[in-house]
Amino acid sequence: MWNMNKGIKWIGYIVFIILFALVTFFGLGPVLMADGTLQERLLTLVIVIIIYIILIYALRYWLKRINKK
Repeated sequence: MWNMNKGIKWIGYIVFIILFALVTFFGLGPVLMADGTLQERLLTLVIVIIIYIILIYALRYWLKRINKK
């Protein structure tokens, strides 16, 4: 029989991998290759770092909740 908790873990891992990949692609790409001013690049970098921090805390919260079960 398939363990439901194990399936939820895999789905969660896949979702977070996709989220991190999207933030990396659409966030760091403009920071590294944008033709805007330095101020625009730095503002984008700060926003991307904040999004990474939120994602990391969400992942840690989710891992704590899923491991309690």
